Amino acid sequence: MLPQLARAARRILTSASIPHRVWSVRNASCDKPENLAAVLCAVNDLRVEKRPMPPEPKENQVLIRMGSVGICGSDVHYLVHGRIGDFVVKDPMVLGHESSGTVEKLGPCVKDLKEGDRVALEPGTPCRMCSYCKEGRYHLCPDVIFCATPPVDGTMCRYYVHTADFCHKLPDNLTLEDGALLEPLSVAVHACRRANLSCGTRVLIVGAGPIGLATICAARAYGAVRIVITDLNTHRLEIAKKLGVDATVRVCEGMEETQIAAEVQCQLGGPAHVTIECCGTESSIKQGLLATRYGGTFVLVGVGTDNARLPLTPIFHEVRFIGSFRYSNAYKDDGLWKKTGHNS
Repeated sequence: MLPQLARAARRILTSASIPHRVWSVRNASCDKPENLAAVLCAVNDLRVEKRPMPPEPKENQVLIRMGSVGICGSDVHYLVHGRIGDFVVKDPMVLGHESSGTVEKLGPCVKDLKEGDRVALEPGTPCRMCSYCKEGRYHLCPDVIFCATPPVDGTMCRYYVHTADFCHKLPDNLTLEDGALLEPLSVAVHACRRANLSCGTRVLIVGAGPIGLATICAARAYGAVRIVITDLNTHRLEIAKKLGVDATVRVCEGMEETQIAAEVQCQLGGPAHVTIECCGTESSIKQGLLATRYGGTFVLVGVGTDNARLPLTPIFHEVRFIGSFRYSNAYKDDGLWKKTGHNS
C-alpha cells in the first residue's frame, strides 16, 4: 500500500509535461492551474483526481503551493482499514498532513508571511477559545481541525489553503523535505517533553519506525546518555544505528516480553529511566513497561490497540504511565530547529 501512496504523491506534486511555473496562481497568462489530489474513496480505493482550486484565502489564511508531503502511518491505516479508532472515513477524503510548500497568496490580514515564503504546515488548527487552547495545550482541543482526519481533507494535493499562523517559515538551510519532516519530529519532541527527559537519562525506544527514529534524535538532543531501540525489522535497526543509537535489540517471533526486557536492560546498563513506546501493540507496551526502572516514566506514543492486558507491577512501583498525543508549540520552539541539526 505504501508504493501506491508514493506513486500518487509523485504524480500530484510533479509533472513531466507542465512546467512548475504554470501552476502558479500569480501568473495570469499561464494555463489555468490544476489541483490534483490523492483522494481516498473507500478501503483500498485511492484515486488521483482533479479537485476544484481552493477558495480565496480568508483574513488569516494563505494559499500554499504544496512542495513536499510525507506518508504517515495514519494515511496507510485509513487506506487499508478506513478508520483509526473513532475517526472513520465515510466520504472521499484527501490524505496527507506531513507537509510543506510555498506561499502563493495572502489573506488580507496576514502580516508575518509574504508570497514566495517556504513554510512547514502545522496540520491542526484549534478553536483558540476552549480551556485547552487557553492553557497552551491546543492539541487537545475537541474542535481542532486537523488535516486528513475525517471529514477534513488533507494536504496531498497541489494547492491548499491553511491558517497563516500555523504555517511556519523555513530558514534557508532547510529544504521543503526537511519542512515536511518537522511534523513527525514534533511528535518525538513532544514525547520527550512529556517524559521530562533530561541529561544523564537512560532511554528505551520501542519501535524503529519513523516516529521511533525521530525520537532517537530528540532524546539525544534532550540529554539522553544511552539509548536502546527495539524492533522486529533489521533494516530499521540498521537505520537506527546510523542515527547514533547506542544499541539495538531485535525482537524475534516467540520471544517472551520478560526476555526482551532483560536484554534491553543489559544493553542499557540497567533499567530504562524513560521508555518511549512508538508501536502501540499490547506486546510492545508490556516489554516497555517491564524494562522500565521503578519510579521511572513510560510514555505511550504508538496507536495500535484500544484495549490491552498490561502488567500492573511496574505501575504499583510508581512507573508513571503517560500518554503523548500529537504536539503543541513545537514548530515555534527554537529547540526544534536545533533538534534537526539546523539553526533558524
